[in-house]
Amino acid sequence: MKRMVLLLMIVLLWSCKQDNKESSDVAINLKQYTIEQFMDNEAVRGGSFSPDKSNLLVSSNRSGIYNMYTIPASGGEYTTITASDSSSIFAVSYFPNDERMLYRADGNGDEIYHLYLRDIDGTITELTPNEGARVGFYGWTHDEKGFYYGSNKRNPQFMDIYEMDISSFESKLVYQNDEGLDVNAISNDKNTLALSKTINTNDSDLFLYSISDKKMTQVNETQSGNSAQDFSTEGKNFYYTTDDGSEFSYLMKYNIETGTKEKVLEKSWDVSGSSFTINGKYMVTYINEDAKNVIEVKDMSSGKNIDLPNFEGGSITNVGFSRDETMMRMYVGGSNSPSNLYTYNLDSKAQRQLTSVLNDEIDVSHLVNAKVIRYKSFDGLEVPAIYYLPHQASVDNQVPALVWVHGGPGGQSRQNFSSLVQYMVNHGYAVLAVNNRGSSGYGKTFYQMDDLNHGEKDLQDCVEGKNWLASQVEIDGEKIGILGGSYGGYMTMAALTYTPEEFAVGVNLFGVTNWMRTLKSIPPWWESFKDALYQELGDPYSADSTRLKRISPLFHTDKVTKPLIVLQGAKDPRVLQVESDEIVAGVRANGVPVEYVLFEDEGHGFVKKENQIKAYSSILKFLDVYLKKVEDPIDGETQNTEIKPETETN
Repeated sequence: MKRMVLLLMIVLLWSCKQDNKESSDVAINLKQYTIEQFMDNEAVRGGSFSPDKSNLLVSSNRSGIYNMYTIPASGGEYTTITASDSSSIFAVSYFPNDERMLYRADGNGDEIYHLYLRDIDGTITELTPNEGARVGFYGWTHDEKGFYYGSNKRNPQFMDIYEMDISSFESKLVYQNDEGLDVNAISNDKNTLALSKTINTNDSDLFLYSISDKKMTQVNETQSGNSAQDFSTEGKNFYYTTDDGSEFSYLMKYNIETGTKEKVLEKSWDVSGSSFTINGKYMVTYINEDAKNVIEVKDMSSGKNIDLPNFEGGSITNVGFSRDETMMRMYVGGSNSPSNLYTYNLDSKAQRQLTSVLNDEIDVSHLVNAKVIRYKSFDGLEVPAIYYLPHQASVDNQVPALVWVHGGPGGQSRQNFSSLVQYMVNHGYAVLAVNNRGSSGYGKTFYQMDDLNHGEKDLQDCVEGKNWLASQVEIDGEKIGILGGSYGGYMTMAALTYTPEEFAVGVNLFGVTNWMRTLKSIPPWWESFKDALYQELGDPYSADSTRLKRISPLFHTDKVTKPLIVLQGAKDPRVLQVESDEIVAGVRANGVPVEYVLFEDEGHGFVKKENQIKAYSSILKFLDVYLKKVEDPIDGETQNTEIKPETETN
C-alpha cells in the first residue's frame, strides 16, 4: 500500500513539473499579439441547412460587421450573400423547401429588428416594414407553408403573434396579446400556445392557450421558476423546465389531455433548454454545468442518448439539425479557442470542419485556458469565478489583474472565448470573472441573494474576488482593477464610488449610473418584464427611489478618486448615452483621469470590428498607463480624452 502511495506521489510530482515546464516554455516563447490580430479572429453564428443539405447559411463578421454567407456542408469556400457596410445582418434560416433566405437587421444597435427576405435572384424585400415596430422570429410552421413572428406594431408594450404565408407574404393575427404575456412555443397543429407571465426575475407562471376554444389552462401549481421548452411532435405533450421544490431547473412533461405530469430529466445543475428536432426523432437538451454547456441528444425511439463526437481541448457548445434529421451541425470551442462550425452525418458518423476562425497568426498555445475557482466572500458564501492567469505570470514576475463583472443583473460569466479577455491576458493582465451572488446557474437561492441589495453585498463579493487575487503569489496585489459591461459597468462605478480605495482603476462599458432614470426609461417592449425588474431592483416611482438614488454612482461622483475609462454606444436603448455622458462629467470634476470612448453607430455592446479594435485598444492603453504603469500620460491629456470615431450611419 505504501509503495502504491509513493508511486502515486511520484507520478503527481512529475505531472506538476511537466505542467510547470510547459507553462515556462510558453512564457519564454510567448508572442504578444496586436488587437488587430485578435480581431482578425472570425465570429460565426447560426447554421441553417439548405433543403438539399448541400450548404449551410451562417452569419459571420469576417467583413468587419455581420453579413450572411453560405458554406458547403462538405467543406469549402464561403459564398457572400450580403455585403452591408453599416447595419449588421443576421441570418435566420433558409426557407423550408427552397433556397430563399430569411434574415433580421436593426438600425446600428437600436434593437428595433425587422425581418427581410433574400430571394433566389438576390432581391431583398422587407417583410415587416412598420416603422418603429420591433419584430422577432418565432419559428416555421410545421406544414412548411409559413412562419410565426412577434410584433409590437399594434401596442409598443406587447408582442402580438402573427403567421406569415410564404407564398403570398400576407400575415394573419394568431394571438392578440392584451395581458402582457409572452408566447414561448406553438404546437405543430397550430392550436396550442405556451404562454408565460413573469412574476419576478426568477418566477413565472406557465399557461396553455387553446386557440380553437379560447381556453386558458395554468400548468404550474406553485410559484416557481418555469420556462416553456417544446411540444411533442403529435401535440399530446408539453415540455417545460421548473425549479419547483428544487434549487435547479429540471425537465417536466405535461399531458395536455389529462393534465398529468412526469419528471423527464433532472441534473445537479440547471437544465437550461430542451427541444425536439423537426419530426421528433431527437430531443436536444442543454445543461448549464458550472458555467459551461453540456449537451445531450436523445434518440426518442430507443430512449438513449446518442454518442457525440469527442474533441480534445474543446467541447460542443451548440447543435442544430437538418429538416430530415440525418445531419447535425455543431459549434466546437473553449475558453482559449473561438468556436468552429462542423457538420456531422448521424448515419455514417462522418464529420467535417467548415470553419477555421482563429487567426492563423495566433498560436493557440499562447492563449490561456480558463480555470473555475471558488473563494469565500465576507459572510462565508462560496463565490464561483473563472480565472485566466497569463503564461508570463510567476512568483518572480507578478502581474496586474482585473476583476471582471458580467452583465445582468442575473447574468453569468461563462467558460467561453472572449477576444478582449485573451487580448488583456496575452498582454500580461490576469482576469478573474466573478459570478457574484445574484448570478444565474448556481441555484435559485444564490440567484435571489442580490435582490434589493445591488451595489452592496454583490459588490462585496467583487471586493473579496480582488482579495483572492491579491493572495495569489503571481499577482501584484497593489495593481488590481475592475471591469464590466452593462450591469457589470454599474458594478465598476459602484466599486469606484462606494469602495474607492479597493480598486486601482475602473473600466466601465455602457454601465448604469442612475438607476431611477434607467428603470424609468426601460424600452417599451420590456413591459411584461418591467414589474419583475422593479421587484428585484426597486420601483423608481415609490419610496424605493430613496435607496435607488443612494446606490446610483452618478449622485456620489465626488467619492471617485481612481482613474476611469468609459465606453458607450450612442444607439443603446437600454443604458442611454446620457448615463455615460454625466458620469464622465461628474468624475472629471474631481480632477480624476477619465477617458471617454463614444461610438455613434453602436448599441448595447459593440459588434463592428473597427469599433471593437478602437474600444479594446483604448482599454489596454488605459490599463498600461494607469494600472501597469508602463507608460506616462502626455501633458495630462488623458484625463480629458474623448474619442468619437467617424462612422457611417444609415
